[in-house]
Amino acid sequence: MDLCVLSSTRGNRCLLELSGVLDYASAPYVRQLVFRQLDAGAHDIVIEVSRVRVLDAGAIKVVLYLRRRAEQIGAGLRLAGATGTVLSALEITGVAKELHAYDDSGWPVRHRVREPVPLDDLQTLPGHFPAEATELVGRLRGLDPGDPARARARDEVIELCLPMARRLARRYGATEPVSDLTQVAALGLVKAVDGFDSERGIDFGAYATPTIVGEIKRYFRDRTSGVRVPRRLQELRLRVNAARDELVQALQRSPTVSDLAVHLGEPEEAIIEVVAAGQAYRPLSLEAPAAGAADDSTLGETVGGDAPEYDLIDHRESLRRVIARLPAREQRILSLRFYGNHTQSEIAQQVGLSQMHVSRLLAHSLAFLRRHLDA
Repeated sequence: MDLCVLSSTRGNRCLLELSGVLDYASAPYVRQLVFRQLDAGAHDIVIEVSRVRVLDAGAIKVVLYLRRRAEQIGAGLRLAGATGTVLSALEITGVAKELHAYDDSGWPVRHRVREPVPLDDLQTLPGHFPAEATELVGRLRGLDPGDPARARARDEVIELCLPMARRLARRYGATEPVSDLTQVAALGLVKAVDGFDSERGIDFGAYATPTIVGEIKRYFRDRTSGVRVPRRLQELRLRVNAARDELVQALQRSPTVSDLAVHLGEPEEAIIEVVAAGQAYRPLSLEAPAAGAADDSTLGETVGGDAPEYDLIDHRESLRRVIARLPAREQRILSLRFYGNHTQSEIAQQVGLSQMHVSRLLAHSLAFLRRHLDA
């Protein structure tokens, strides 16, 4: 961890001079240090960052949180001495004035005691990557891949960092089972352990956190859709969403399909396809209320079931063609018998034949139909 802290106190005032890198991995130590000062009765805490090289968004959130906590107990906390990229980061996030980053620390040099703070002695809150994780993961590179000691050391590092992976998973557990997301986060942790390069000089937590979060987001992108949306449409949907926000500001109205197509250089059919695909991520529940229904009927009640007549459609069409091959007299007899519901005696009177002859013709016609339908 590339962070050093010098502490100076004068009455109920405290100055923390930081140097190095203040990022997501080192911010928990600053938080614990500020809490310690507040518990000791400090009412005016100044964090001087003139010698800080890097300040990321995670650390800025921690500083804002500390400022709010200090105000809740009647104390104050501000930054001082921000320059260069640190000041740019504060200005981009819009908190430079809120944190008084342009003001002087108000601490003359002669009043600064500058006692070094041993950060390793601070106990960070549960859920953050342990300080020793970077060193332990760095040792893995010096061990042979086939060495059993490397496998044991790898397992120990993963178990040590699992609480942080679970914490990251719980952040995204509002719509998906936390148990599933925990497994995904654990997979991301394994990838972070295997891919971390300690020679780059960064903290393991700064590398592992985006790796785990990326794995969780990839899970949401690829696995949580009710219908598998093609990757091409997923990527185009992200572009459409970004273009929609830009055009709303530029046009002062909701953009049309034509506006989006021209802005992105895509055909209108592709934009329409993306809009339709956006409705396919979650299928509707059959227990949902039916649209336009006057009563409390559900969508499932409006879905038709299997009609037994459907299975007879093929037979009817085949039967129609086979009947057409019979002589006209036999077709008439079949019609009178099965459609007109006449008896053989009534049919015999209408066609001018004996009942016996009608019976033989019916038997012959039915045998002809069965033979050709079964063929």
